[in-house]
Amino acid sequence: MKKLNSFWIKATIKNKISLFIGTVLLTIVVAIVFDAFLIRLFVIDINEIMEDNSNGGQIIISLDEEKASFNKYIDNKSEDNLNELMKALDNTSKAIDKVPLDYNYLGEDRYAQLFSLKTTYGVYRQYMDELLNGDLLKDEYVSKLYSIYNMQDYMVSYSRRFVDFTLKEGNAKYKELIPKVLAIPVLALAISAFFFVVVVEISRRMNKDITEPVLTLADASRRIAINDFYIDDVVVKNEDEIGELVHAFNKMKYATGEYIDALEKRREALDRLHAKEVETLEVEKQLDAMNLELLKNQINPHFLFNTLNVIGGMANLEGADTTEEMIKALSSLFRYNLKTQGKEVLLSKELQVSENYMYLQKMRFGDRVKYIVKCTVDADDVFVPTFTLQPLIENCIIHGIAPKMEGGCVLVEISKREENLFISVVDTGVGMSQETLDKLVRSLEQKDSASMGIGMGNIYRRIKAMYKTASMVVESKEGVGTSVEIELPYINSDTYYKENSNVQGIDSR
Repeated sequence: MKKLNSFWIKATIKNKISLFIGTVLLTIVVAIVFDAFLIRLFVIDINEIMEDNSNGGQIIISLDEEKASFNKYIDNKSEDNLNELMKALDNTSKAIDKVPLDYNYLGEDRYAQLFSLKTTYGVYRQYMDELLNGDLLKDEYVSKLYSIYNMQDYMVSYSRRFVDFTLKEGNAKYKELIPKVLAIPVLALAISAFFFVVVVEISRRMNKDITEPVLTLADASRRIAINDFYIDDVVVKNEDEIGELVHAFNKMKYATGEYIDALEKRREALDRLHAKEVETLEVEKQLDAMNLELLKNQINPHFLFNTLNVIGGMANLEGADTTEEMIKALSSLFRYNLKTQGKEVLLSKELQVSENYMYLQKMRFGDRVKYIVKCTVDADDVFVPTFTLQPLIENCIIHGIAPKMEGGCVLVEISKREENLFISVVDTGVGMSQETLDKLVRSLEQKDSASMGIGMGNIYRRIKAMYKTASMVVESKEGVGTSVEIELPYINSDTYYKENSNVQGIDSR
């Protein structure tokens, strides 16, 4: 039993399924073999006995009919009686010829009677033909007639003894078949019960070793989807593909959890750094530059991208398409953060980064979060400050929608009015009280970084430093949602390249 358990644990899923199918097919084949054997017993052997009995009985019937037709013809030698006699003679000949004179098949007793019958019938037909021709003298006619009568009696006697021996041999064969007929169903039932137990056991093991681990993985995946990365490892004894999948899943779970923790710690560190920003514009600019550098250098790019590529490759090999897409989105997001050098980028780049960020959030919140973009300008021809959209959207998710049980929607609207570009980010989250909103607006006007928070304060200071006419308007209603509208100068490609002859640092790839 231990060897069987060891074999089953190490067997591949393909081999397990093949074993199950093979057992089912073998059960069907065994059933067919037993059915064929029973058919042979009932249809062939018993039919052979019945056919022998029928042939013997037909000989007796034919001889009796022939004898009656002959007597009728002797009494009245009409043409109709002659035709009837000839037909009876033909039937008797066919009935006798139908039984083969085979010693091995008939046995000694039946062979002797059939041999005597066939021999006598041959002489009998010769006498009958001479009598019917009418060329005999009276004495010869009478002699032939009585010989025919005697031979008819002999043939009836031979045929009856042949039938008696046939019945005896048939009964003997039937008695030999009875034990087989009774034993085969019992044997078939025993073998069927054995295969039934085997099939049930294989089904139970397949359910335990394949179905249950998959269901456990699905449950663990749902826990991870709600950011519960520190659940217990999924434990299986399998050494097949399921075991490899579970092992890889556990490793990926820990790696992802540690990575998310690192991101949270980095975000908290950035919060603390931004809380200490000074009031003067020069210091604000220096802090902005330092924050960008911190954002870009917090994680070693080579280690980050190599790790993400390894995890993405594992997800691809394991067929985890959703995990692979999440890793691609996260990789793209960090690549943008780490490699973007310029202060301004194309609007299309900002939208793409926001799309990647929202894809990750949708994986976390599912149907609780909706994301809509309405852009009426050519995103590939408009430049905006770097890292403008994503922090605002992140604020919507973290402070607006995440605390709301039913979730909500983030709407981004971008349009051109006269010579200005308007960017509106609206969420249907929990909103803010009027007191909190007033405090936030005052902090923007007074540049109170401690009250503004990282994302919004960083954006507000940078756009005010970059453009004199830039502005930010925040509106919110508790229980309804929050909207942030930014007004910037409309800068297309021609204007941008005229004002910036040196384009190094623009991440256009």
